Amino acid sequence: MTDRDDFLAWVKTTLYQAELALHNGDAAPRRAIWSSNEPVSILGALSRNSYGLHEIEETFIFLENRFSDCTSYAFELQAYDVAGSMAYTAGLEHTSTSINGEPSRYTLRSTQVYRREGGEWKVAHRHADTVTE
Repeated sequence: MTDRDDFLAWVKTTLYQAELALHNGDAAPRRAIWSSNEPVSILGALSRNSYGLHEIEETFIFLENRFSDCTSYAFELQAYDVAGSMAYTAGLEHTSTSINGEPSRYTLRSTQVYRREGGEWKVAHRHADTVTE
């Protein structure tokens, strides 16, 4: 298998399961795949931006306290690549979950940047915004 094949397999399993768990109110799997090395950032998490490890953790707590009862999560990968110890994904996230107890359906356009740390892929940056009709 190539680096791209290995990365794509990770995206379809580990990353997918972490996002599904988050939308059910459990951020632990997402924490496990995020880098613990600066710099890290999130732009657009329910209108929040986070820079640095402390703010990222606050955002994970914020999200897990708001999401529950995910009935559907699909990641429509549109582009990805691997260059040595760096990688990226760009795609659409189609989600049906509850936010603050209210059912919600939405599609996010998301881009993530990853770096290989200790032989494992870790998320270093995420940007997502709502796709409008």
